[in-house]
Amino acid sequence: MKDNKILEYAPIEYSDLEYIAGLDEVGRGCGAGPVVTAAVILPKGFTSPLLRDSKKLTEKQRNEAYQLIMENAISVVCHAGSVNDVNELGINPTTFKTMRKCLDDLTIRPQHILVDGIVWEEYDNTPVSKVPKGDDTYLSIAAAAIIAKVRRDEYMVKLHELFPIYEWNSNKGYLSSKHITAIKEKGVCKYHRNQYVRNFI
Repeated sequence: MKDNKILEYAPIEYSDLEYIAGLDEVGRGCGAGPVVTAAVILPKGFTSPLLRDSKKLTEKQRNEAYQLIMENAISVVCHAGSVNDVNELGINPTTFKTMRKCLDDLTIRPQHILVDGIVWEEYDNTPVSKVPKGDDTYLSIAAAAIIAKVRRDEYMVKLHELFPIYEWNSNKGYLSSKHITAIKEKGVCKYHRNQYVRNFI
């Protein structure tokens, strides 16, 4: 791994807290499949160069990082926002709904939340830090992104077995050129997001 910097536990003003939850999503920009979110609380003091922006990891590294997180995290929760919700509610409401469900299901109430991005809705009066590029800044956000990425990729590979023409085993539902060509030639299925693919039908 060329870039093996160690990410931070938390912003300096919150670094003494014991239970900080990282929150992230995967799949917002996909044309098919769910948006998947995860919340992770890591032990204070835990560190590993494997935990970083999931997009900078190979599939093998992500799987290794996934196992590391599952073996060491205090609490891990992952949920999917369905295509039906994305179609009916929109991507932002679906993402926030799913993120809140992740936080609700943590086994320990976090003292602070670190969320990737610049947009967030208040959650149960728990302090929140919105962090652009948070998955390459803080360990718990990176961990959440890795969990969500691995789980979503596994699901899209299973969907590929039902609809191989879209090649979701490789593009994971993103609108690659082959995915778009398949939509134009064969149409869409129930796992496509209406707003995302309407220009290709």
